Amino acid sequence: FMSRPRIAALLKDAQPGTAVEVRGWVRTKRESKGDFAFLELNDGSCLGNLQIVVDATVPDYHALIKQITTGASVSVTGDIVASQGKGQRIEVKARTVTLYGTADPA
Repeated sequence: FMSRPRIAALLKDAQPGTAVEVRGWVRTKRESKGDFAFLELNDGSCLGNLQIVVDATVPDYHALIKQITTGASVSVTGDIVASQGKGQRIEVKARTVTLYGTADPA
């Protein structure tokens, strides 16, 4: 069983090693050449975004990442890990990503 906490609570209290499900809207997507992408996810619970690391181990990675644009609504299951990035304590390493709704980038 996985909890589905708000992003505000995760950013404040989540510890590495915790399995979570988060839902929200994609604020930004950055793709890297090495078969992975970063999604910044926001659920409206706070101004901050939660970084999601999505890589090729996620089912249908390539098809999914093409469809995910700013404003898309998604559900992510994964694990909280300590962030390598500056200015953030934690991020989520995605196991699955479900796309609920796409958003026209135009």
